[in-house]
Amino acid sequence: MRIEMPHEVEWIIDKIRSNGYEAFAVGGCVRDTLLGREPGDWDITTSAKPEEVKGIFGKTVDTGLQHGTVTIIKNRNGYEVTTYRIDGEYHDGRHPESVEFTSNLKEDLKRRDFTINAMAYSHETEIVDEFGGMEDLDNKIIRCVGLAHDRFTEDALRILRAIRFAAQLGFEIEAETYKAIADIAPNLKKVSKERIQVELTKLLLSDYPEKVVMVEATGISPYVTDDFGAVFVREDAYLASENREDGSSPEKTGLAACAESFAKLKALPKEKSMRWAGFLRHMEPNTVRGILKGLKLDNETIDNGKVMVGAAQAPLNPEKPEIRKCLSRMSAYQFEGCLYLKELDGDTNVEEIRRLWKEIEEAGDCISLKTLAVNGGDLMAAGVERGKQFGETLSWLLDLVLENPDLNKKEILLHKLEEKMAGKISS
Repeated sequence: MRIEMPHEVEWIIDKIRSNGYEAFAVGGCVRDTLLGREPGDWDITTSAKPEEVKGIFGKTVDTGLQHGTVTIIKNRNGYEVTTYRIDGEYHDGRHPESVEFTSNLKEDLKRRDFTINAMAYSHETEIVDEFGGMEDLDNKIIRCVGLAHDRFTEDALRILRAIRFAAQLGFEIEAETYKAIADIAPNLKKVSKERIQVELTKLLLSDYPEKVVMVEATGISPYVTDDFGAVFVREDAYLASENREDGSSPEKTGLAACAESFAKLKALPKEKSMRWAGFLRHMEPNTVRGILKGLKLDNETIDNGKVMVGAAQAPLNPEKPEIRKCLSRMSAYQFEGCLYLKELDGDTNVEEIRRLWKEIEEAGDCISLKTLAVNGGDLMAAGVERGKQFGETLSWLLDLVLENPDLNKKEILLHKLEEKMAGKISS
């Protein structure tokens, strides 16, 4: 079986081989190509030592010499080339204490996490598959190379990677591998929240986000954040109480019900904020913030998640004043997210709200202080004192305009302000 590789990858492999060493494309790029997916990057493994690779190419980047990795720059793209190696002991549950270079490809492949990631390829040899990766691809199985307990004990992050790959590829996790996930789950306390978050984000952005329930089923949740397990409890409670006017019981409960609910997330855009907000949409907004902050997500995603969830949980009628008021409290992106979340839960008003929102935008209605017809200078000229009253007055004027955009004219608003200051209008 011949795999088509980028010209740059072929060039690097050919150049290493022409100097008397072995070289292969390896890992995820081989897996994805066999699955008909576009590889995100192409990694190369070789029998050449790092200094030998540097000697062949001259100009390289020392990416991780202690682990045998140098980067070759070709046509402005970087390609990592790593020497075959045998990993030493993993005392911290994440990284080997040492590495030993080897000239044996099989020794290098056997240290990798899953069989589907432990295949190598070159045009000369075609697929090198020492551990049944091709068969597991055909059977849609995630299986560890060798003993699952050993692989997960070496690096606890592989526990989440197994679930993430299952979600990205739509695969099932092999029984012994799944059991080992549950057994070794406590080791995740050795993994940084940032690394845990990256895996969970990729999982939620996948085509099978419902597989996130395995995080709870395998006992991983307590090592994510303190409140992470509560997401599944809350989701089940929400689904059990949803639309049960006839007093009937839901067809599914527990994690089976949660999986059906989280499967709906694939209807959301594949964007980090949208998927996290969708996953957490039935939690209290402050809890949403706590979970996202605990996972070291960026401030923008934390804010988006909290605002979208809070807005989605609040009632919103398809009336322009209500829509304008809602828009005044958040960005257009956050409002769009709010509507997506309402749509997931069957809100029948969303289509009409979107239509009215479009009319509001086309009319150029004022929805923020930036487009209010009066500004701070106008208020000072009208005699409004600086301080708390200043901000309250601007907010009061904005509320008038949100209710009726025809009032957004300087002379009208100043007249309203004059009447208010004269006591003719109550706050």
